[in-house]
Amino acid sequence: MAVHLPVLNGVRPAAVVPADPLVDLHARRIRYLRVSVTDRCNYRCTYCMPEDLGKEISFAPKSAVLTFEELERVVTVFAKLGVRKVRLTGGEPTVRKGIVDLVARIKAIAGIEQVVMTTNGHLMDELAAPLAAAGLSGVNISVDTLEPTRFAELTGRGDLAKVLAGIDAAVAAGLAVKTNAVALRGINDGELRALCEDAWRRGAVPRFIEHMPMSEGQLYATDAELSSAEIRRRLESELGPLVARDRAGQDPGPARYWTVAATGRELGIISAMTEHFCDDCNRLRLTATGSLHACLGHDDAVSLRDVLRGGGSDDELVRAIAGAVTGKRAGHVFERTGAGAPSKHMIGIGG
Repeated sequence: MAVHLPVLNGVRPAAVVPADPLVDLHARRIRYLRVSVTDRCNYRCTYCMPEDLGKEISFAPKSAVLTFEELERVVTVFAKLGVRKVRLTGGEPTVRKGIVDLVARIKAIAGIEQVVMTTNGHLMDELAAPLAAAGLSGVNISVDTLEPTRFAELTGRGDLAKVLAGIDAAVAAGLAVKTNAVALRGINDGELRALCEDAWRRGAVPRFIEHMPMSEGQLYATDAELSSAEIRRRLESELGPLVARDRAGQDPGPARYWTVAATGRELGIISAMTEHFCDDCNRLRLTATGSLHACLGHDDAVSLRDVLRGGGSDDELVRAIAGAVTGKRAGHVFERTGAGAPSKHMIGIGG
């Protein structure tokens, strides 16, 4: 039975489903789905959800969060359309009860070639081996500073030693590990080399991320932002020349990778603000409550949960997905303040 398909933030399901629902109007093909499994987190990182903002956020009730069965159904539809990679995010995905089982269920879906995760690493020392056994192939772990006191301040309630142990456990379990650090002037910009060297020593690839002004741009001021070009300049001043890795044939992810000429060591930089990577974007984002976002920098979305819980068929899910893909914009501007900045919070979309 047909259901009334949702209109959310101005996005409508496709009236006519195109021959390839995962190709947008700019000829970009979606192969990568980021799935937020919860909007809750055991940390309160200042660039994601500081304590004062946290008091204003109403976490979704459990009844509003997609069940494992609903997530499995959605990913199955996406896999049939051509999605090959799924990244589990949050909030913090490891606080979702049964996360190991969810990884196994998603990895078992025909067509899904890679399941990875972005995490704060707090529980990774306990979960790395079970997650790897379930089919997880890689993790991105946030490490913004190697100073324990500063780490606690930045994360609100984090434990640096536990996170570093989580990195070691993930490497030992055979997972491909990348570390993520949001580069902030006057906060951790003096640690860029140290963050690289610690990651390399542990067997991980270090990455730096330009701060993105989510939450209507209210988290950090512009003068705290460190550009990709400045990050590279600072690293080259200490490590020597960096050589850009050839992206031909590579997965069109958001990071650009560089090799230290003197050592062959690799590092990545995600330059969402100053060096856009929108032209080859192949990603969609699904929130824990089932809102499908085509772009991190815009708030428009379509509700897949309404289709799922309204008795919609898989064909109607495809119509809703096609509407989001058709509405995917050429790029973002990431206004830092005011109406142009995305109002959604990073904690609710998983980066």
